[in-house]
Amino acid sequence: MKNIRNFCIIAHIDHGKSTLADRLLSHTQSVTDREMKEQLLDDMDLERERGITIKSHAIQMNYEYKGETYTLNLIDTPGHVDFSYEVSRSIAACEGALLIVDAAQSIQAQTISNLYLALEHDLEIIPILNKIDLPSANPEEVSDDIIDLLGCEKEDIIRASGKTGLGVEDILSAIIEKIPAPEGDPDAPLQALIFDSVYNPFRGVEAFFKVVNGQIHSGQAVKFMQTGKKYEADEIGTLKLTQVPKEVIKTGDVGYIISGIKTAVDVKVGDTITSVENPADKPIGGFEEVKPMVFAGIYPVDTEDYEELTYSLEKLQLNDASLTFQKESSAALGFGFRCGFLGMLHLEIIQERLEREFDMTVITTVPNVSYHAYTTKEPNVPILVNNPSDLPDPSGLDRVEEPYIKASIITKADFVGAVMTLCIEKRGEIVNQTYLTTDRVELIFDMPLAEVVFDFYDRLKTISKGYASFDYSPIGMRESHLVRLDVLINAEPVDALSALVHRDNAYDIGKKMCVKLKELIPRQMFDIPIQAAVGAKIIARETIKALRKDVTAKCYGGDISRKRKLLEKQKKGKKRMRQVGRVEVPQSAFMAVLKLND
Repeated sequence: MKNIRNFCIIAHIDHGKSTLADRLLSHTQSVTDREMKEQLLDDMDLERERGITIKSHAIQMNYEYKGETYTLNLIDTPGHVDFSYEVSRSIAACEGALLIVDAAQSIQAQTISNLYLALEHDLEIIPILNKIDLPSANPEEVSDDIIDLLGCEKEDIIRASGKTGLGVEDILSAIIEKIPAPEGDPDAPLQALIFDSVYNPFRGVEAFFKVVNGQIHSGQAVKFMQTGKKYEADEIGTLKLTQVPKEVIKTGDVGYIISGIKTAVDVKVGDTITSVENPADKPIGGFEEVKPMVFAGIYPVDTEDYEELTYSLEKLQLNDASLTFQKESSAALGFGFRCGFLGMLHLEIIQERLEREFDMTVITTVPNVSYHAYTTKEPNVPILVNNPSDLPDPSGLDRVEEPYIKASIITKADFVGAVMTLCIEKRGEIVNQTYLTTDRVELIFDMPLAEVVFDFYDRLKTISKGYASFDYSPIGMRESHLVRLDVLINAEPVDALSALVHRDNAYDIGKKMCVKLKELIPRQMFDIPIQAAVGAKIIARETIKALRKDVTAKCYGGDISRKRKLLEKQKKGKKRMRQVGRVEVPQSAFMAVLKLND
């Protein structure tokens, strides 16, 4: 056990985690030259295309140091704020973390956020200055920033380059010297923490775990403590580039278990595995439940695919424990699911994975957040409002509370004005402004989450020329003046387009929605009015003109009444058509409402 080291790599997005992980793997000869490729641990097509890590990946390396062989379990984690839940899970299975900072970009919001996560779990932090071979690198200044942040010595910071392989030796020796070996009692009853799981269509659910106490044997009868289900450990092993079956996995080590579990719900990330013969008294604590931030409805395009969509979401939830969903139905879209996501990128990735991995074409409704409504009858009992249609009648409404977040934005001093303007426009209140260096400012805002979920991140990147970084954490509910904005198409409300908005912004948003929908809904044979309404009051309207046949073309000369007669006849037909006609709202219209500022 003293020769095992469990560590993860944490950093801001695009600071070179995956590249450095590649260098560590090739240096310890864990992969052959033939198997080696860029972003080796990112095995999803989406990850490789976008160049981001979406899912954390565990892999084991063996390294000889001063005559002894050490087992190094590495977990490569995502850097984007939407996937911070993956990071928190990885940290729970480690004793140390490599904190990587880009020498050209310095410390960003997500670096600080991930660092706090690691410090909460008492992890040993090894600071690494990456990309020092870049011409734009500024190692001296960035080293000072790291010293201010961590309170470490200058000698502690390892200078490295994932591209050239510089500093990899130093990193490996620091991992062995500084990160403590896992603590645990080999003779105690088995306790193993599940920190990840994936679904294999041929073998069922594969759960990844870290043995905290005791040891696990192949063929042993095991029990999952949260669900109470019992299984046989058909195969256990360690995670090299491919899975390596083993007979026994001892205390402190990381491995996988395959026990023929077919249903996705039976494996909960954060659960504890124990043995049936000699069970542990209590599960391992300190594991946090996922808190979804953004909610959206996902509906199958064809209602017959509903069962298929249920199956696909359950399988996807195994590969992504931060996805939550429950059944719901909509008047416009039929049966579907209300899904909880950690952010807009997460929503986009899930939608894309459903299409690629399960061939499911889905309609996604306008994302929103959960509100608490209080009625005058029971002013202390909150009603959970997930959908704008759940909002109680305004006449009996006492107040509505919405979730607020603490947003931390780190930007260059030149863009402070533009960032502040954007945050205030989004109803943010400034709490603090700190100069990290002469040129880098950290702004802390209290903001409503609903204002952040749409286009905030994209606009922040645009106004700061890509330099600002953004991270947030929930701070609870606050009272707000919110109204329900309904969209009526051909005098019929479309519940999928309703939104809860602040009273001051209702007119602007309503007007923009009508204009946007006018561009996107195809013209019909009759006039289509598009209206935005708050309660019974119409606040904006646009009309899509009808496609008309020129009925007077055959009528030449003669009295004007002949033409008028033909036009009146056409008008009556159009009116009748409008009464029975139904308007199809294309998927692009649902998505375009999110991008009202484009």
